[in-house]
Amino acid sequence: MDKHEREQLKHDVFVEEVSHTIDYAASHKKQLSTYAGIALAVVAIAGGWWWWSSRQAAERQALLQDALQDQQAAVGPGSSPFLRSYPTQVLKDAAIAKSFGNIINQYPSSDEAAMGHYYIAISFADQGKFADAEKEWQIVVDKGSKDYASLARYSLAQMYAKQGKAPQAEQILRYLADNPTALFSKENAQIELAKLLASTKPEEAKKILEPLRQMSTRSSVSRWAITAYSDTKPGPNK
Repeated sequence: MDKHEREQLKHDVFVEEVSHTIDYAASHKKQLSTYAGIALAVVAIAGGWWWWSSRQAAERQALLQDALQDQQAAVGPGSSPFLRSYPTQVLKDAAIAKSFGNIINQYPSSDEAAMGHYYIAISFADQGKFADAEKEWQIVVDKGSKDYASLARYSLAQMYAKQGKAPQAEQILRYLADNPTALFSKENAQIELAKLLASTKPEEAKKILEPLRQMSTRSSVSRWAITAYSDTKPGPNK
């Protein structure tokens, strides 16, 4: 059962409980004040639903913050009381897998779980376990929100490019350029695509970058586009 179905089921249960409360109170009313009781019952149930949802969100966020401390932890003797550290990279990798795994197991369809898969994939990639990393990022693509899925797609494109799988990387970057999100813009995708194409399709790369470096109102985008554009020009040894 996916996240939408579970949320709809919870909502249906909530509606059913409210309906039962109203029906019971209405059938047993003896005076006008009963309607005040109906309203209070509805408010009480709605308040309970809001409290339960808020508590779940707070628990997920707390677990995520703790897991991110593992992901950002130093390796070696700790030098700061505010920074978590592990004696070895092996222990840090194990902690990352455990902390993010706890989120995935407890809240499998949440955004926090999607982030769990995302960071576990990064850990695998850093270890050279590319097949495992690909599997985790693909889970985010398939089951995460479109924003987190876009980050996972970009990570997959980066990995494919480094592995010499340019066609797969190109396909993903073209998809991202056509389907931008709040976390990965069209301009970002175009710049990364141009960088990928620079050595094999320099003219297309320049065509992609030209509007960005000339017309973009976002200075950071222009700077990146100008840098990428210069990289498409053949150097003296090319």
